[in-house]
Amino acid sequence: MSQPADSARAGDDVVLARTRGWLEKAVIGLNLCPFAKAVYTRDRVRLVISRARHIDDLLEELDRELDLLVATPAEQIDTTLIIHPTLFPDFLDFNDFLEIAEGVLAEHELEGVIQIASFHPQYQFEGTEPEDMGNYTNRAPYATLHLLREESVERAVEGLADPDAIYRDNILTLEKLGREGWKKLGL
Repeated sequence: MSQPADSARAGDDVVLARTRGWLEKAVIGLNLCPFAKAVYTRDRVRLVISRARHIDDLLEELDRELDLLVATPAEQIDTTLIIHPTLFPDFLDFNDFLEIAEGVLAEHELEGVIQIASFHPQYQFEGTEPEDMGNYTNRAPYATLHLLREESVERAVEGLADPDAIYRDNILTLEKLGREGWKKLGL
């Protein structure tokens, strides 16, 4: 009788392992986010696997995670990744959903307090070709909403002379790595 729960748990283990692999090899390993290592190694990144079957269910999870993040000290949870392995196979659908998710921030009166970054296996910036390496800065194994505390982001970029250099450096890193190098990361 416990097979479905065991099966779901095994599936969750795969999702977590792939997400952690992406964080460790790409985000931290390639230094795509110079602030990620500190919070990750201090275990302040909350990884939440969503099994929502509908967008409304995912919005309810987003509500709960926003409430939890705001109510929890940054020393315990600095940032949250809501990972959905199945709901958004199409990037354009996910991109459309992001507008709704941003509306949830407004409903919670969290604009300027929390920001949402997005990641998807087929992420594509406007004006780019699908396989442009710059798109890989936001490519993750699964559709992911990253809830960041604005205060933490501001503190992290305080010491940087040019915070925009992170994005430019990331593109250079990924162009140098190339698709073959990305594949070798096992992502």
